Amino acid sequence: MLASWSFANISFFQPPAFLMIGIPGLEAVHGWLSILFSSMYAAALTGNCLILLAVRRTPSLHQPMYYFLSMLALNDVGLTLSTMPTTLAVLWFDHRLIGFNACLVQLFFLHSFSVVESSVLLAMSFDRFVAISNPLRYASVLTNSVIIRIGLAIVARATVSLFPGPFLLKRLNFCPGKILLSHSFCFHADVMKRACADITVNIIYGLYVVLSTVGFDSLLIVLSYTLILHTVMSLASPRERIRALNTCVSHILAVLVFYIPVIGVSMIHRFGRHLPPIVHALVAYVYLVVPPVLNPIIYSVKSRPIREAMLRVLREKRKG
Repeated sequence: MLASWSFANISFFQPPAFLMIGIPGLEAVHGWLSILFSSMYAAALTGNCLILLAVRRTPSLHQPMYYFLSMLALNDVGLTLSTMPTTLAVLWFDHRLIGFNACLVQLFFLHSFSVVESSVLLAMSFDRFVAISNPLRYASVLTNSVIIRIGLAIVARATVSLFPGPFLLKRLNFCPGKILLSHSFCFHADVMKRACADITVNIIYGLYVVLSTVGFDSLLIVLSYTLILHTVMSLASPRERIRALNTCVSHILAVLVFYIPVIGVSMIHRFGRHLPPIVHALVAYVYLVVPPVLNPIIYSVKSRPIREAMLRVLREKRKG
């Protein structure tokens, strides 16, 4: 089918489809890898849906902290579903083609969910700051209406930030011979490198989005925890200090699980051109697949109310 495409006398070309790859160098074991990835996707969807059900069905969890956790779980479901169809299609069935427009839609949602994840983690750090620094006003500051406005602002921010991306790619003239992507899904940085045109605008746009969202959020999260530490160290009792810090452990782990792969992906795309393709692929999978898998585990292990609520939901399902 690819050989039938005609590129003669074309001054502006956009490929009907891109060709995706799985994990370079491991094509012979894609069948086994598909079992691993299917298990990880199933774990991510099951764990995050359990959190959503647990918070919804447990009145005692109707608090700001758990509302933000629900936002994180819902976003992780979206992030998982944005990559799962193409990744499993490549690994299970060796179906490697993705239409040009479908690729643009996928990268929009993929990057949007990443920006939302960063924003929710920032909101959760603000939640922890208010809970520790001013516990008496916690409920009055983070009311339901405030949480709803924060959620809407997060979605609006991601949408506005990522909306120009597909259109900036669609204006580019692509090379007929450069249709092979580096992953089993579409990244903005990966797709734009397949163009035979000046991509300076795309590079500047991509850098702006990263710095204004993930970069800005990470600075505010560090600032939040600096203020939290200052507040905690002012507490007289060592037991109170430990108790206050324990409420932040789950969030800190979730931040590390998300931001460490983000930094890795950003560095590799900009400075790791000499690295083997398998490194690019593995870091991308860690960035997109691992956080949705680990977040439910982190919160179920470290948060007793969440763990008990999730177990209660499972017991109800078995009885039903």
